[in-house]
Amino acid sequence: MTGDPVATKKPENMDFESALSELEGLVNQLEEGELSLEQALKSFERGIQLARAGQQRLSQAEQQVQILLQQDGEQLAAFGPGQEPQK
Repeated sequence: MTGDPVATKKPENMDFESALSELEGLVNQLEEGELSLEQALKSFERGIQLARAGQQRLSQAEQQVQILLQQDGEQLAAFGPGQEPQK
């Protein structure tokens, strides 16, 4: 493995998909167990930062959805796969 496994871009400046992809890569590297202790600690720290940023993005998205639903004022009816939405 060459180079530093920890990227330099701040998690809060990354889109959700990029952060998740990097996090998955870090988890794979840690699971392989081939990193030095120092590299593993840096990767773990980066993973925590990515996970927190991702959780924050998900919370923000959930809040936006709730605001949009409240602004619309309509209740959405649940429907299962293969069913037409109720009007």
